[in-house]
Amino acid sequence: MAAHDTIDQAFVTAWDQALMHKAQQTVSRLMATITDKGTIEGESFTHNTVGTTEMDEKVGRLGDTVWSDIEHGTAIADMKDYFKAVPLDRADIPKMKINPVAGGDYMQILLSARNRLVDRVIFDALLNPQRYKDGSVIQLPNTQKVLNSGVGLTKAKIIQVKSIFRGNELDEHNGEDLYFLYNSDMLQQILGDTTLTSADFMSVKMLQEGDVSKKWLGFNWVPYNNLRFAGNIATTAAYCRSAAKIGRGYEEGDVARRPDKQNAWQVSMAASYGALRTEEKRVVSVDFRTKPTDNLKNPQV
Repeated sequence: MAAHDTIDQAFVTAWDQALMHKAQQTVSRLMATITDKGTIEGESFTHNTVGTTEMDEKVGRLGDTVWSDIEHGTAIADMKDYFKAVPLDRADIPKMKINPVAGGDYMQILLSARNRLVDRVIFDALLNPQRYKDGSVIQLPNTQKVLNSGVGLTKAKIIQVKSIFRGNELDEHNGEDLYFLYNSDMLQQILGDTTLTSADFMSVKMLQEGDVSKKWLGFNWVPYNNLRFAGNIATTAAYCRSAAKIGRGYEEGDVARRPDKQNAWQVSMAASYGALRTEEKRVVSVDFRTKPTDNLKNPQV
C-alpha cells in the first residue's frame, strides 16, 4: 500500500463532551394546582370536613328547640417512602470523556424522576378510593364521572364536566380555580374538533401555537401524559384547587462514595410523600376513547 493511502489512519473522532438527557417530563406540573401542606411529621396526615345544613322556618312562639347534627369527616393520607440510587464505578471515570456525577447529570435525572413521582402521587389521590378515620373507604361516585361513550374528548364532555362543578357550587362563582389534565391524544382531539377551535373558545394565539395549556371553557388546561389506560379507553381528571392536599416527610438528594462497593460513586434520591382527596365533589373523572395502546403505564388501582 502506498504511503499516501494510509492518511485515513490519522483521522480522529470528535467525541461529544456533553450529555443530552432523553426526552422526559422534568418538572412537577400538578403540585402548583393543589394545596401543599409542607413538611409532615408522622406516618400520616389528615383533612377534616364539616357538612352543611339549611335554615328552618320558625313556627309559633316559645317552641322547643330542634337540633340538627352536622356531619363531620376526617380523610387520611398515608406517607410512603421512595428511593432510587445510581452507581458509577470509580474505574469508569478515567475512561469517560464526561463525568455524569461531577457534571450533575445523574442528580438532574433523579430530580426529574422525583418530580414525576409527585405528580403521580397527586393524580392517584384524585382518582383512588379515599380512606377515612371511621374506617370507610369512599370511591368517586358515578355522579362525579363522565363515562366512556365510544368517543374521544368532545365539547359535550367538557361542558358536562363544567356543569357538574357548577351544580356542586365548586367553580369560579365560589372562588375556585378549575383544572383539566390533558395528554397528547386529547390535544390531537381538541385541535381536530372544529367546534372547539373556534375563536369563540380559544384565542388566535393558542390556535397559532397549537397550545391549549391556557384557560378556556372555564378550565386551566394542564399537560400530563401519565393518565390511566384500559385498552383504548383513557381516564383523566378535572378538579378544583381545593380537591387534594399533598405532604412531604423528607426530600433528600445525596452524592457519596460507597466503601462497600470498591469506593464507587452513588447518586441517590430519597423522599416521602402522601396525598389525599378532600371531597369527592371536588373531582370529576373523565373517560375518553383514544388510539389503541399497549402502554398500561398507570392502570386503575
